[in-house]
Amino acid sequence: MPTSHQLFYEPISGHAFNGDLSQIVVSNSSPLTHVMKKGADGKYAEGHVLDQHLERVTSVDWAPKSNRIVTCAGDRNAYVWNFQEETGTWIPCLVLLRINRAATTVRWSPAEDRFAVGSGARLLSVCYFDPENNWWVSKHIKKPIRSTILSVDWHPSNHLIAVGSCDFKCRVFSAALKEMTDKPQTSLWMPKLSKFGTLLAEFDSNNGWVHGVKFSPSGNLLAWVAHDSSVNLVNSANLEKVHTVLTSNLPYMCLLWLSEACFVAAGHNMAPDLYYGSDDGIVFGSKLDVKKEKASTGNMSAMARFQKLDVQGSTETEGTTLTTTHANCITEIRSIGTANNKVTKFSTSGKDGQVVVWEVDSICSAIAGLKI
Repeated sequence: MPTSHQLFYEPISGHAFNGDLSQIVVSNSSPLTHVMKKGADGKYAEGHVLDQHLERVTSVDWAPKSNRIVTCAGDRNAYVWNFQEETGTWIPCLVLLRINRAATTVRWSPAEDRFAVGSGARLLSVCYFDPENNWWVSKHIKKPIRSTILSVDWHPSNHLIAVGSCDFKCRVFSAALKEMTDKPQTSLWMPKLSKFGTLLAEFDSNNGWVHGVKFSPSGNLLAWVAHDSSVNLVNSANLEKVHTVLTSNLPYMCLLWLSEACFVAAGHNMAPDLYYGSDDGIVFGSKLDVKKEKASTGNMSAMARFQKLDVQGSTETEGTTLTTTHANCITEIRSIGTANNKVTKFSTSGKDGQVVVWEVDSICSAIAGLKI
């Protein structure tokens, strides 16, 4: 069974764990960001409050190797937080985003030497550290983005980035910085060396905002989910062929690859769903949230039924009892454990104020025939 942590009663906009999973950083519907520590009882308690922002914090990310936190908010700012051992406090470092609209999402690169911030300013800010002035500066990718950026994801190479936005497009850009003396290698995504901001691929997403994008562990596959309830997949070996499945579910908001062959998507259905992706297309696997058992009333006598109806008013509970662990939309999925290039544990957070930890092995054992 998944482990649920009711951290708040307000919607959680973002969460991230540190390297050893002993701490979690969470942003809710306020300008405050909470760093919480895991106690001996397995519950998380308030450790530090990061209070530099003036508007609601929209996204957070924690670099596990360098132990740095980055936050962005509706006040058009972002901060990098460094932990100071001497004082036991988190110290903010200014980021020069140079945007005129709210920041919406932020992600560290795999090498943790830069991060990307999406915003409502119709541009992507790729930020890197300037040691001379002791601040983080940004370079902008503008064209051909025409609307708010909702999601970003870094390629494992550290030099490519995927962007999903409200103009119904999913795009892949070159993010190699000459300021960082990058030496990117050519690949199927980038057949020839391209300068920063070069558009490498662009895909239509029917009629839906692109809520989530994610590269596979190898970086060869790219999947994204959109507000038209679609799940999409493309292989870098054939960028002209995009596989799209229009599901009957409510829209997904986020996704995560569990292995090179499958990924989970979650959103307004309040439960993660498993999909298998390959060159042949996308196949639905299974719902990963095991339904709760309903109480049986099959042996109740007619007299007992009337007595219960007289006391409670109704004996029917179908449609009023939640059968999912989350009680509202899931907005983010994080990988928090891997082995043999497969995710063994992941976490979800949502608008119900919960962070839920899912053990992949226990899910597979609960659902017969499930393979990751």
